[in-house]
Amino acid sequence: MSGDVTRPAFDRAAAAIGQVHLGAGAFFKAHLAPYTQTAIEEAGGDWAVCGASLRSPDARDALEPQDNLFTVTEKDGDSAQTSLMTILKDMHVAPENPAALIGAIADPAIKIVTATITEKGYCLNPASSGLDFDHPDVKHDLENPAAPKTAIGLLAAAIHKRVAARAPLTVLSCDNLPGNGALFKNAVRDFIMEADPGATAALDEFVRFPSSMVDRITPATTDEDRREVMTRTGLFDAAAVVTEPFTQWVIEDDFVAERPQWEAGGALLAADVAPYETAKLRLLNGAHSAIAYLGYLMGCETVSDAMARPDVAAFVRALQEDEIAPTVPAPANMPLGPYIEDLAQRFRNPALKHRTWQIAMDGSQKLPQRWVKTIRAQLENSGPLNRLSLAVAAWTQYVTGVDERGTPIDVRDPMATRLKRIGAEAGGDPAEQARAFLSIREIFGTDLIQSARFTQTLENAIALLRGEGAEAAVKKVNRENAG
Repeated sequence: MSGDVTRPAFDRAAAAIGQVHLGAGAFFKAHLAPYTQTAIEEAGGDWAVCGASLRSPDARDALEPQDNLFTVTEKDGDSAQTSLMTILKDMHVAPENPAALIGAIADPAIKIVTATITEKGYCLNPASSGLDFDHPDVKHDLENPAAPKTAIGLLAAAIHKRVAARAPLTVLSCDNLPGNGALFKNAVRDFIMEADPGATAALDEFVRFPSSMVDRITPATTDEDRREVMTRTGLFDAAAVVTEPFTQWVIEDDFVAERPQWEAGGALLAADVAPYETAKLRLLNGAHSAIAYLGYLMGCETVSDAMARPDVAAFVRALQEDEIAPTVPAPANMPLGPYIEDLAQRFRNPALKHRTWQIAMDGSQKLPQRWVKTIRAQLENSGPLNRLSLAVAAWTQYVTGVDERGTPIDVRDPMATRLKRIGAEAGGDPAEQARAFLSIREIFGTDLIQSARFTQTLENAIALLRGEGAEAAVKKVNRENAG
């Protein structure tokens, strides 16, 4: 490997596998892998990783021919720094051999399972925050416990084996869900309760589910990225990831056994992760989704393209400062003003080709955490809602599957068919569109449609968006709410 590449400072062969990661995709490679590699370099320990894909073999197929090695390139403007990651030593593809993955998790040498399986991977019932027993994959797993499809079923099967061996385990969620540890525990507990009610007591004794907040913007890797990495390193990396220099990880300090010294890489261990989760989910992810839907409708391919437009940048800043920040208690040592300023710089980074279409995926799973709780808080506080309402209006337009120019949108969402039908049945009437989408209990609950104020504000935003388009709508909202 040639070029200015940071190489690992530990003996890969000597580091045994001590953790399994579910969902070993781009974010794992850009975020968790560097923290763990640094932990081994600084403090030692058998913390090499066994990765797992829960759906597709693509990640394994890219990594296996290169001995599970990959590079992480941090880009900011014209500067770039590439690091070689050697922390990943094995990969499983769950659908090909679920028993092998269950066995890997059940191995007493494994002390930690980390997970980036996205919001929909938890198979949650939005109303109860517990497991959705109507989910077809959950039904399959309960009927076929030896060959599960879900992360929940896989963990339940492995935990059963670990309890028999009296081998404790920490399961650490790293997804963008508030209280992700508690939600993960609820889902696994509900599954075990249904499958074997007598086994839940052992779950509390042998397993911990701490929460965590993760932050690092990581776009999908493009062919252009891979060519640039090959130019920098002299080698083709099929599994390369490109990310930003910024990284943050706040972890609830609740482990049942040993763990890597992630603090060596800058992770923060805290008694309560919730304030950090709330700030990140609302100010970063909430703003990101607003940029994604409005930017896509404007024809902006990437976040940086959208943020290069002064009207969009002004809209996002006012959205964060006037409508989101009043609902966010500032975490310790993390004042919101500088955090918002840092986010603006990160969103403008032209080196990150973070596609608006990518961020817009799975909106039905993301909106409750990113927008809905903020809207409720603003209603309770009689705070402004015009920018949040325009963001929701843009989402309702996006999920109809047709943009402002009449071009079809490839909507990727578990509820895509239902959302398109709702949009079509509304027939272009703003009032009907507002009521129809707010009636989706899984996203908006039962309270927002009862709010005359929000229903009217959303109706007005939809009418503005449909009548004048996203670009003009953003400008008008900025003018009408200036100062």
